[in-house]
This record gives sequence, C-alpha cells and structure tokens, in this order.
Amino acid sequence: MPLAGKRILITRTRHQASDLAAQLEALGATPITIPTIEIVPPASFAALDAALTCLRTYDWLIFTSANAVEAFHRRAQFLHLTQLPKHIAVIGPATLRAANAIGLTVDLVPPHYIAESLAEALLPEAPGKTFLLPRAAEARDLLPETLTAAGATVTIAEAYRNQTPPDSIPALRHLFSTPENYPDAITFTSASTATNLFALLEAANLTLPPNITLASIGPITSRTLRDLGYSPTAEATEPTIPALIQSLSSCFESTV
Repeated sequence: MPLAGKRILITRTRHQASDLAAQLEALGATPITIPTIEIVPPASFAALDAALTCLRTYDWLIFTSANAVEAFHRRAQFLHLTQLPKHIAVIGPATLRAANAIGLTVDLVPPHYIAESLAEALLPEAPGKTFLLPRAAEARDLLPETLTAAGATVTIAEAYRNQTPPDSIPALRHLFSTPENYPDAITFTSASTATNLFALLEAANLTLPPNITLASIGPITSRTLRDLGYSPTAEATEPTIPALIQSLSSCFESTV
C-alpha cells in the first residue's frame, strides 16, 4: 500500500471531499481536508430563471460538472419546475451520477471526460439546434464557442460561483507551520483548486515547501499548475477520482 501513512491534502469543496478522503483512508493514507473552493449562489438568478422557465424549448441541456447539476436542481425545485429539454449531455461519470441521482436520463457522455471531447461529440447535433449550458460564473469558453461556430445557439446561464473560503487561511497556516505538519502530497481536482490554493497561500504569507507531491486530475489542471510555476508530479490518466488516486499511488510506489 504505497499510500500507507502518507498525509494528503484535499483541496476540493467540503461537500465533495468526503468521497476522496474515504478512498484515501481505505488505502492507509491520512487525508487532510482544507477546501480552496466553496460553491455560492450566482450574483443574479435572472439568466438561469429565464432559461429554466422555458427549458423544454431547448434541444440540449449540457452539464460540465456535478456542481452545475446540483445548482440546476436546487433552482428548478425552488421554481417548482418539472419540464425537461429534449436531450441531456454530461461531461463525465461524476456528472452522470449527479444527473442520475436527481432523476435525469442522460443521452450523451463523451469518450474522454473533457470539454474538447464533449464539444466534438455534440458537433453533429449543433447546426440549427439550441443548447442550454448552466455553469459557474467563470469557466472555459471552448465548448460554447465550438458549438456556436458550428451553427448552434448556446445560452450560458450562471448557476453558481466558485469562491475561496477565508476560513481556510488559518488552517493552511497551521498545516505549513512546521515541517512535521507538512503534507506528503496535495491533490488538485480542478484548475480552480490549484489557482485558489496558491491565492490562499499568498494571502497567508506562505510559500509551498519543496518536495511535496502535486497530483493533478488532468491536463487542464496540470496546465494551470504550470502557469502558476509548479510542475505536477502525478497526473491522472483520465479525469476521475479513482484515476487520480491511482496516479498518486504509482508516484509513491516508484519512489520506494
């Protein structure tokens, strides 16, 4: 068990951290949960509400995260809406599980769980079709731009915002107070977790100590780490939690 005794920092949202923590604990690791992201309502629900009230007029509803599914569901319940579009597409298995959990039937999951693959899978559907994309306030525009260029009409509705939790600063100060406290590894499950961790470290007047394993869930997150000046030590073969854990295990196994 290459992760036995390893202290591993989890940076994802508090409500999403438990699954990763449980899997790490099962492998003998000690998870440390300090979220660098918290999900909060959008600045305004106007765009989302307008889209939801005419949901059945859309050909496709697209979800690019489990957070988007949950935000969509909360608002639809608040508005007492039950209508659905003709088709639903999701970016990957975690988002699929979230959609299934609220009773949605998903028509399309791309072969690779990234926006590029989802865009490619939807291209045959794009000409003349309407798409609704509920998402975070700040997100990559590759998917809507690709579909629009192919002749689709894409409505982007802000469903939630990612923000940095201020109470994570004292937790990080404690974690990095002495070398005995340092984690052996840090997991990054999105580009935002990377960006926000280093923003929090800067706000706490801390720098990341050397020789800590940085485990990335995929190429987009890895690119963000590099842009921030840090090379990922491990990268998941696909953007899923099991693959992230496997890459972390392989990394520690190779150093034994």
